[in-house]
Amino acid sequence: MTCVFLTVDTEFAWRHHVAGHDAVGMYARSIEPAGVGLSYQLDLLRRHALKACFFVDPMPAMVFGLEPFRRMVGTILDAGQEVQLHLHPNWAAAKAGDLGAAHARFELVEYDLDAQRALLAGAAELLVAAGAPTPIAFRAGSYAANDDTLAALAQLGFAYDSSHNGAAMPWPSQIGLPPRQIAPVQRGVIEVPVTVIEDAPGSLRTFQLCALSAAEARDALEHAAAHGHAAVTIVSHGFELANRSGTAPNGVHVRRFERLCEMLEDRRDALPTTHFADRPALPLRQKNTPLGPNRLRTSWRQAEQLWSNMVEERSW
Repeated sequence: MTCVFLTVDTEFAWRHHVAGHDAVGMYARSIEPAGVGLSYQLDLLRRHALKACFFVDPMPAMVFGLEPFRRMVGTILDAGQEVQLHLHPNWAAAKAGDLGAAHARFELVEYDLDAQRALLAGAAELLVAAGAPTPIAFRAGSYAANDDTLAALAQLGFAYDSSHNGAAMPWPSQIGLPPRQIAPVQRGVIEVPVTVIEDAPGSLRTFQLCALSAAEARDALEHAAAHGHAAVTIVSHGFELANRSGTAPNGVHVRRFERLCEMLEDRRDALPTTHFADRPALPLRQKNTPLGPNRLRTSWRQAEQLWSNMVEERSW
């Protein structure tokens, strides 16, 4: 079987802070936007009996307080899903109501080992204070991790990282692995790379809800199952099913998520979803290769993306 890590980066979007929203507005637009946010996604996962990992960024609690994050974490845990750690370090110096004028450096890779370890330790403490179990898995915001990140995570007792993304190299994803590395590998912690596909010769694309069509997702899953891949790691965001303003559903993304859940339910025998907390037995020496390009499949997604950008993202 090929383990599937269905992951959702769950965070307050910086753009809504820049737009001047308070904690209530941030939660509404980032976490529960337009009726297709966290609660909707958890319900769909429940109906399809799927497991998902919600990588929660608690750093905005330094600006808005812990209460929104207690609500967020409680909602996820009450639905039987897991909470792990996510981190955007720019929130460390942010201030409420200043439209984003104050901030720390945005990418974790801009910090040295000691600073990264301090940020990770502080974020983990915030997450636990919000009601989460002690995290054992991590994903850096924007996939901005390097080998210092892995060293810091190992020193702090983490078991997994899921930041390596060949489609985001060389900046800001900087872990010392090949861009086409999609199989889990031991690097102090177990690195569980984000899955990528080759959408054109030499061009990698993240297996992310807003990045792949349903057909590309289906083919990537079937490719992994047929070739006995160790794992598939899929990315989404809590706000990704809505438009960027968080004011209306993005129908293209909603349909993709619904179809993805259907596919994973249908193929649970070969592609079971799992939690990091399950500590699945992952082969760590496989040489898995991404799905290769297909011009027709890519052209269809490009047309779909055009509709999403020109129509769905302009819905109010």
